[in-house]
Amino acid sequence: MTDSRRVALIGYGLAGSVFHAPLITAAPGLALDTVVTSSEERRAGAAAQYPGVRFADRADEVWARADEFDLVVIATPNRTHVPLARTALEAGLHVVVDKPVAGTAAEARQLAELAESRGLLLSVFQNRRWDNDFLTVRGLLERGVLGDVQRFESRYERWRPALKGGWRESGDPEEIGGLLYDLGSHVVDQALVLFGPAVRVYAESDTRRPGAASDDDSFIAVLHDTGVRSHLYVSATTAQLGPRLRVLGSKAGYVKYGMDPQEDALRAGRRPGDGGDWGVEPESLWGRVGAGESPLTGGGTPEPTVAGDYPAFYAAVSAALAERAPNPVTALEAATALDVLEAARHSARVGAAVTL
Repeated sequence: MTDSRRVALIGYGLAGSVFHAPLITAAPGLALDTVVTSSEERRAGAAAQYPGVRFADRADEVWARADEFDLVVIATPNRTHVPLARTALEAGLHVVVDKPVAGTAAEARQLAELAESRGLLLSVFQNRRWDNDFLTVRGLLERGVLGDVQRFESRYERWRPALKGGWRESGDPEEIGGLLYDLGSHVVDQALVLFGPAVRVYAESDTRRPGAASDDDSFIAVLHDTGVRSHLYVSATTAQLGPRLRVLGSKAGYVKYGMDPQEDALRAGRRPGDGGDWGVEPESLWGRVGAGESPLTGGGTPEPTVAGDYPAFYAAVSAALAERAPNPVTALEAATALDVLEAARHSARVGAAVTL
């Protein structure tokens, strides 16, 4: 503990317990010191997983002893991200915020300015940059295998016809719920990282499930300044799932089905370091590269999927705090994704493309 930077994790729901806590404890140079939750059930679960961890009922208790911490991780409902991040930065603490960092790009840029003025790290948990399929596509692009990319298709689709309830499905705008800002934060971020800034956005966003109050089926079309077109789908109402990724280039295309295995592994209680196959998927799920052939009938060449690496995010945060590496995901990068999401929401409302 004395050789590591002490982390306070605010929130121990799905994000805090499944993603952040395991990845923080796996990162060299970081130590999970305190978990903020008032739930006795969640405290018991955290204590069983992380013996010796301390607890606080409210974030105010962290601010009151800010000198005991080096980093605050915010894994709370979306509406609380901005006020908690602002207070943490004003208390002199480095911050990681779960996505979306804010409800608007303007708020994200204001947080970025505050962090810079205080000389503090503000990073956004865009863990899907370390998905296996995304890392594989980056490798294909770097090697020029596909030629000039013309269209990028990305899907986070699910079949969840029954509502689960909770703030994520709330229709209250202050909650920043709905899939457009939830899964949409991931597909937009990935597209911008791969193909550069957006210049035009068109979107369709629907609320399809009976009793639903927020969007659960959305499509976003992005024209990048590089000329690439991204077609991005997020849905909880997809009865037949499409390919996770389809990338079409002037030389060849890449098609990949199936989701990265890391989330399921974390939900099942596996931890990075439990074995040497973290993030590895079976050969049967590899994507295929080819031209003029159908991967569903065996066309194309199998492309080994790069192992997913969620632990890399907090390893990079730790290195950045030690001033050995850059911030892995800046708030300004997150703001550019929010520019697209805000444009998408407006486009879906008016039924027309939005120029950025």
